[in-house]
Amino acid sequence: MNMTLIFSATQAMLAARAGARYVSPFIGRFDDIGDTGVDHLAEITECIKNYDWGYWEDEGGVEIISASIRGPQHVVQAALMGADIVTVPFGALKKCVHHPLTDRGLELFAADWAKVTAQA
Repeated sequence: MNMTLIFSATQAMLAARAGARYVSPFIGRFDDIGDTGVDHLAEITECIKNYDWGYWEDEGGVEIISASIRGPQHVVQAALMGADIVTVPFGALKKCVHHPLTDRGLELFAADWAKVTAQA
């Protein structure tokens, strides 16, 4: 069972105690209202990891699915905090691939290659 729409550590712990296999904090929605979602994720992750819930010992315990991801920083922060799974919408996933320095580097490589092939 996945307990979704988790917005507090108490909700996550209650879900875990009730037997949820997964808890899904929606971190991006905190950011949408001017709060810091990754701070809530850190609190939830610490609380869940502090206990051996015992229901899913053969599979490693209750897992945290970090949801409502808005971009690359949410992905990185969720990984650093120990979220087990991150659900990433396609738009945010595309942002994970791009970086201004990578994009500029590719432009430079392409320009250099064009010079080489023009001389051949």
